[in-house]
Amino acid sequence: MLSIVNSISLLILLSFVQKGADLTIEETFGEVIRELRKAKQLSQEKLAEISNLDRSFISLLETGKKQPSLVTIFQLAKALNSSPSRILLAVEEKIRFRK
Repeated sequence: MLSIVNSISLLILLSFVQKGADLTIEETFGEVIRELRKAKQLSQEKLAEISNLDRSFISLLETGKKQPSLVTIFQLAKALNSSPSRILLAVEEKIRFRK
């Protein structure tokens, strides 16, 4: 069984192969959230319920159309059984890997 760090690294690598290198920070954050959500086999609706956020807001985050607040990052991290720093590190690694 893969650890969460190995799972995130694998998802980052797979995403890079599938997508171009010209994503914004918001889009990259959205990709990370979507990948973590899917790895936990959660629907947007279930993630919204657990994180106390609106489902449409989750969708907007995942597509890079909205930026998360610090509070939102903490809510999502808790709902995904992760930490805010792990989520942001995954975003940073994804951006750095694409350069």
